[in-house]
Amino acid sequence: MPDHSTVAGVPVDTRHWIGGRRVASAATFTDHSPIDGRALAEIARGGQAEADAAVAAATAAFPAWAATPRTDRADLLHAIADGVEARLEELAAVETADNGALLRSHRRGVMPRVAHNFRFFADWLRTLGHPDFDTRGHRNRVSWDPAGPCVLITPWNAPLMLASWKLAPALAAGNTVVLKPAEWSPLTASLLADIAADAGLPPGVLNVVQGLGAEAGSALVAHPDVRRISFTGSVPTARRIAAAAADRLTPLSLELGGKSPLLVFADADLDLAVDLAVGQYDNAGQVCLAATRLLVESSVAEEFTRRFAERAAALVQGDPREEATDIGPTIHERQLEKIDGFVRRALDAGATAVLGGHRGDGQYYAPTLLTGVAQDSEIVQEEVFGPVLTLQTFTTEDEAVALANGTRFGLAATLATGDPERAERVTGRLSAGTVWVNCFFVRDLRAPFGGSRQSGVGREGGTWSFDFYCDVKNTVTAPKGWHDHG
Repeated sequence: MPDHSTVAGVPVDTRHWIGGRRVASAATFTDHSPIDGRALAEIARGGQAEADAAVAAATAAFPAWAATPRTDRADLLHAIADGVEARLEELAAVETADNGALLRSHRRGVMPRVAHNFRFFADWLRTLGHPDFDTRGHRNRVSWDPAGPCVLITPWNAPLMLASWKLAPALAAGNTVVLKPAEWSPLTASLLADIAADAGLPPGVLNVVQGLGAEAGSALVAHPDVRRISFTGSVPTARRIAAAAADRLTPLSLELGGKSPLLVFADADLDLAVDLAVGQYDNAGQVCLAATRLLVESSVAEEFTRRFAERAAALVQGDPREEATDIGPTIHERQLEKIDGFVRRALDAGATAVLGGHRGDGQYYAPTLLTGVAQDSEIVQEEVFGPVLTLQTFTTEDEAVALANGTRFGLAATLATGDPERAERVTGRLSAGTVWVNCFFVRDLRAPFGGSRQSGVGREGGTWSFDFYCDVKNTVTAPKGWHDHG
């Protein structure tokens, strides 16, 4: 099989990256574009052997990388960011072909954010520290020691951005890494391996193993030499990873599903609330943070629904490479069938499709809004991960909070209100890792990010990332007891 494929005019190596060299596998899997279903590449399909080789390479490279001065590690991360920026157009084009997200978003937002992730954690490393403190004359000094080889498993909906969100702090902390990208969107991870090598990252510090979760992923998370596992994806997969990690008590960071609410009170700026709601169709609804449950105060629900339907109907769905497109395709036929199944069952149960409710041509699903849904229904309780929103109404603040908290998830919540006192009350009662008030998707890398309940375990961002990727140590030194060796 060929070891390269040309995607959107860009040569992409389809082999693994292990120990600073390209490694083929006997088996491959086919990567298709969601835009038109076309086969993009035959990708090396890793398993136990490749997982073992990658962890061995990461283990061998760890002592030297851990001993590399912080400033040198930070400089290398900045060099990787330089490489990302130099190849931004190529990365954007390949990722759009591979996962179907908007090309204009990749160019203007996503790929610049990839570079920023590396720069941010490089700079945070330079200043990472805690003031010494005194205990009865004894000095306490906190330090962050590299933990060892890390396995990072990333999803298909924002492949390179979420990979860099994990990679940058793990590498900055002095760890070595095995990255396992999602099999539905693996291509930019391969390009990143080239960029990191060109930047001077030593062999074995970053390894990329491609393959299916049940094969490559399972082998990696169960490996005895792995010291940290970070995973973004579904709750069922997280349970299997946690079970594998439990045998050796390998620390985990899990960012999982969401079923986030958008609470719209009658005192809100209704135009703003509608804009926030329509924005939940971003990336064809394939966003873990998306506020897919619209909770609207009864007195404004009719007007809100009318304005929402007008705005949403104007969205352009089509080829994500076109500048005018607002909504692209669903990542995979299997995901499209899953979305359609959720909607059909909801309609059969009595829901009404105010908007959409059906498949389009190819791998496109029409932006959908369902009303007449019960709180305990599947469509309200389960993550659809597509362009499907539900709308429920409430009459009191207590009822709004009860509906918002009435799922097993707790990743995020959004609140639209013109009353700052209400905002303070309600946000304090919401079960969510992130709450936005009169805004959405404003993210600062200094802030903690993660989910409550079954939306995840742990927090990353700023120092929280280093707390996870390091063994945090406190050294206590007595004020006396030094011997004179002069």
